[in-house]
Amino acid sequence: MADTTVPLFSLAELQKGADQERFRTCVTELGVFYLTEYGASDKDQQIATDTAMDFFEHGTPEEKQAVTTKVPTIRRGYSALEAESTAQVTNTGQYTDYSMSFSMGISDNLFPSHEFETVWTDYFDRLHAASRETARVVLNSTGTYDGGDMDTLLDCDPVLRLRYFPEVPEHRVAEREPRRMAPHYDLSIVTLIHQTPCANGFVSLHAEIGGEMVGLPAVPDAVIGLCGAIAPLVTQGAVPAPRHHVAAPDATMRVGSGRTSSVFFLRPTNDFTFSVPKAREYGLDVSLTTDTATFADWIGTNYVTMHALQKS
Repeated sequence: MADTTVPLFSLAELQKGADQERFRTCVTELGVFYLTEYGASDKDQQIATDTAMDFFEHGTPEEKQAVTTKVPTIRRGYSALEAESTAQVTNTGQYTDYSMSFSMGISDNLFPSHEFETVWTDYFDRLHAASRETARVVLNSTGTYDGGDMDTLLDCDPVLRLRYFPEVPEHRVAEREPRRMAPHYDLSIVTLIHQTPCANGFVSLHAEIGGEMVGLPAVPDAVIGLCGAIAPLVTQGAVPAPRHHVAAPDATMRVGSGRTSSVFFLRPTNDFTFSVPKAREYGLDVSLTTDTATFADWIGTNYVTMHALQKS
């Protein structure tokens, strides 16, 4: 197993009631963990990744344009290399995300082929089920859940994104730009991340733990669970939403620094309503000026900002 300071749990065992106190401590103090026995495998991830990578490498410009959404407030289909900027959303810079991606949700999807749709739908369904069960054990672990009927909350609007981070060019090494993606927390209840390691051993994904960014290496047949910004809103602030980023390698580690990351965001429905002052009290950066807001209000602003780079 890869060396990591972040605890590892079996979702199957958590569902049986095992490791409850250790998991509660991890969730409330760290907000990040590894999960095994969650309902998918490295093989499932590899099939979905290979399908997307084949399209990234061999799709024509016309085919890619056909599955690029024209709606800036949703994530569907293909997003080209450096088409997005998490740094712009978080007001931490103007640099781009050095990645390309493909995204799908429950509806309004854009697929390049029936084969692609079949493979991705199977993988999406596996991660959707896993994320719902993960959210359930996370929210139940604290004893402070106050988000109403949990089944209603978890009947939500998830998104799956496969991100490909190519080997960085010389102008994107850490000495010139420290990150491939800026520090941020996810606008989700929970996020599951199934990553492939860099060939040269560089650990690119980091999460903030105890005020420091800690490496999250790939662990065989395990996903990383990250508590998103909705978790504190429905647990009276008991669960943190840790910031995380994708670091750039230095010049000595540039060659072999490519990696992929399957990211499943279990997001609430657009009409999920929350208190803006409470969100700020829990440490969330919400720029909305109303006392209450919906998830659509919050995430829509972020998505438009993220894609504004394409229009400038």
